[in-house]
Formats: sequence, structure tokens, C-alpha cells
Amino acid sequence: MTLIPSRLTTETPFFQDLIADIKRGQIKIPQFQRKFVWKEEQAFKLLDSVKNKYPIGSLLIWRTSVKLAAERNIGDLQLQKTDDMMPTDYVLDGQQRITVIYSSIGAPDNIEGFSPGYDLENDEFVLLSELSGPTVFPLRWIYETTHMLNFRTALLTRPDGDKLQSRLDNLVDSFTKYRMPVVTLKELSIEEVCPIFERINSSGTKLSIYDLMVAATWSERFDLNHHVEAIAYTLQGKSFDRIERDTILKCMAAVEFGSIKQSQIIALRDLDEHRMQQLVDRVKEGLLQAVDLLFTEFGIHSWEFLPYEALLIITCRLCSQRAIQSGERMQRLRWWFWRAAFTERYRVGGENFVSNDLAVVANFVIGMGGTADDFGKLGDDSNRWTKLQFRSNNSTSRAFILALASRHPRSLITGRAIDTAQALSKYNKKEFHHIYPLAYLKRSKVSGQHNCLANICMLPADENVKISDSDPNEYLPQCFADLGEDAEAVFSSNLIPASNLGPIVSKPFKDFASNRAFLIHDLAHRLCGSIFDPF
Repeated sequence: MTLIPSRLTTETPFFQDLIADIKRGQIKIPQFQRKFVWKEEQAFKLLDSVKNKYPIGSLLIWRTSVKLAAERNIGDLQLQKTDDMMPTDYVLDGQQRITVIYSSIGAPDNIEGFSPGYDLENDEFVLLSELSGPTVFPLRWIYETTHMLNFRTALLTRPDGDKLQSRLDNLVDSFTKYRMPVVTLKELSIEEVCPIFERINSSGTKLSIYDLMVAATWSERFDLNHHVEAIAYTLQGKSFDRIERDTILKCMAAVEFGSIKQSQIIALRDLDEHRMQQLVDRVKEGLLQAVDLLFTEFGIHSWEFLPYEALLIITCRLCSQRAIQSGERMQRLRWWFWRAAFTERYRVGGENFVSNDLAVVANFVIGMGGTADDFGKLGDDSNRWTKLQFRSNNSTSRAFILALASRHPRSLITGRAIDTAQALSKYNKKEFHHIYPLAYLKRSKVSGQHNCLANICMLPADENVKISDSDPNEYLPQCFADLGEDAEAVFSSNLIPASNLGPIVSKPFKDFASNRAFLIHDLAHRLCGSIFDPF
């Protein structure tokens, strides 16, 4: 939506005007804002910028009659409870700056919290303390005329009184005449504010619709953040407690409305407290079952190895309906999962695409409608595995790792089963091994994509170190010989061509990668339901 001029204003009020608005409750810090986290050094730099009349950025204010949960304090400073009948100015951006300004020059002198002074002799900002001398001016006296004039007069008793007075006058002049730009969004709906809100990132911390919804649904009897954190806590034992809070919110909208469109997420605020509590319970149960299913069926041991957020959201909704108990439905769920992961189905499309898939997947898994091909086709080009790079933040890489884990790989060195839970609990490069070591390939000036998926297998960190940059045409035959009668089974569990070691020994990297890519592609097809005979 394009904002018309009447709904967006820009002003440059004095600090004193902003402080007055804070004290009477016109300006508030919504609870979705992060707590005050600036360090003293950062605060002093801001104050120094004001003293030197440098720009310090602007405030972004949302003036609305919508009542949000708001902090009763700014920084460490408690504010009085105010009448909430009038429209309120909520700070969307600039919380840290306005907190420093208010705490430094607006708070009552007897209130604890960040209280700086200005050392007139050393010409620098300092924290006030009982040891502060007669030449350290408390900034909170800037608008306290009597205190400020008495302090100024006392400076004349010092040999350099004129110089100190001049410095004090310049300091007071800078702060009392400083104007701070304020951009005000007037009476925009939550739907209109969200796109603006989600782009705010001046503090380096991304804000999201979840934060806004926490404030918008808050009441003395219901705190959405408390319930969402409780849901996340129940997932802690399954290493999914780091789940994005936005994702839990999307699960709530998916379960309640069958959609994760922003309008549906915002519509959650219209639920009464009883219905919201019921929804929280359903989502908690659905997520617990979904995480269990992802663990047992796909070996996903942590949030970090989930190829796409949408996979969890859709699975949560299915689990909340208790709809995938039968073997046939579970098989269809597997086909959808692997197809979506390997074909990067949810890489683009956004909330509309995922919302549509909530119904499409339910029809496929529960209604037995449609076909697996509706969720993408892998194609016949196995060489893609020789081109795709191994990266922790890439969904295809994650799907590939999960597929490797499904083969229950065994160590190339000892033959023992690899602890895939350890390897998949968090991304750790030491748990994965380049079969043709990168240093070896670089040393041998071998062409090709060295970091391709076809060159990756699982290997415990301590054994990975033993192989290091060894020549694969030497260490692989030695591993094969040491494993004895288990050799072919061990190599097969890692999808490494190993019949008599023919495809490996003295084979160029390009040929090895091509041969292994064929095996990887075959496994992917079987997981996706394209080939039905056992592997």
C-alpha cells in the first residue's frame, strides 16, 4: 500500500518535547522491542554526537488507537501508569537512542539507572558517582534551572572558572537546542505496519511479525510469548528448542485457519483467550508429534538440519489432525517430504505457496488424491550431484545428508556404525569427509567441483583427521583391505562404488564423482517414490 501524505509526518521536536511526551505516556516502548542493551561506551558516543551537533538518526513512531502491550519503563527507569484511552505513539525504531536521551537528561534526579555527567575539566562524559567532583555536571540538571544555575555560579570559585562556565554553556546549549527527526505513521492498521516493521534492522536485530503479534494479543491474563516459549521448551529434549518463534506462530495460523498468510496470522489476535489457549495446546501437541515423526522417519535430529520451515509447518498441521497413523498415509508423507526437499519446492513462493500446499498435501496424504509428481520431479540428470556444492545452509545439501544418514553408514576405517545423531545434532564440518580430500585435489591440480555433494560422506571427526589429505587411491584400497569381508557392505552404506575397488583405484576424480552421483541419484529416486523396488 502507498502511504498518503496525511498518514505520514516528519517533525523535528526538541528533546524537551520528547521527554514530556514520554512522561505523560504519549510515547511508549512496545514489549516487542528488545530490552535496552547498549553499553556505556555506545551511550557516551551518542551523547558526544549531540554535544557536537552531529546527527544521531531518527525515531520511527506508530501512532495508533490499537492497544499493544507496552513496557512500563524505559531502560531501568519506571514510568507511571497512564490513561490508555488516547492514541499512543509506539517506538518502532530508535528505542536505544531515546532511552539514552531520556535516562541522561529527562529522568528525575533521584531515580536510579544510567545517569551520566560531563567532566568540564577533562571535557568528557562520565558516569556519576559519589566520587564525582565539583566540576562534573550531572546531565539531568540541564532542565533543572535552579540546580544548573547554582552549579554554574559555583564554578566561578575555581581559577579556570570562566573556561569551565563556557564549556557548560556550550553543553547546555547543544542539548536544549538539539532537534531529533521523528517520522510518525498515523493510524495505520497492523496489516499496513507489518511490511514496514519487518524491514526495520538499524540495530542489527531483525524484528518480525511474531514480535508485533506478541504485543497485539497481550493482556493481563494472556501472554502469547509465554505460551510460545512454553511450546519451544517442550521441544528442548529433541533439539528443536531453537525453532524460530515466527515458525511457531505460523504453525498456529496453519492449525487454526489452514493458512499462514499474514492476514491469517494477524487474525489470531481476534481469538478470545479461551480459544487461543485451546489453539496453543493443539499446536504444542502437533509440534511434538511432528518433531518425533521428523526424527524417526527422516533422521532430523535438530532444527538446523530441517531443509525447509514449510516441512515442519505442514507436518504439524497434519499431526494436529491425527491424520497420518496408517502405513499408506505415512508412505505418502515420505514421498512428499523427499520430493519437496530434493526439488527445492519451498525455496521460493512464500506464504501464499505454502498456504496452498497445506491443502494440497493434506489431499495427497489424507485424501489419497493426486500423485507424488505433484510435488516435483528429480529428472534423469545424475550429474547434478557433481555440481551442487556442499553447504550447511543449502536445503539440497541438508536433504542429501539426511539421505546418507538413512543408509545407516558405517565408518570407512573401523566398520562401526556412525553415530548419525551426533553428526546431525548440529552442523559440524568435522563429521563430514571429502572422499577425495580437497588438499589432495588442489595439490594434484584436478579440475572439477571439489566440494560437490558427490564427494561427501559421513565420517567421525577423529577418523577424519587420520585420513587428512591422503591420496584416495592409496587410503581407500587400504581401508577396503583392512575391513575384510565387511568391506563391500561398509562402502555400500556410504554409497561409494566398491566392487573389487575397480571404480576407485586409479580412477580420475571426475569419473569417481560421476559414478557415485549415479548411486546418489538412484537413492533419491527411491526415497521420492520414483522407483519402488528395495534398494
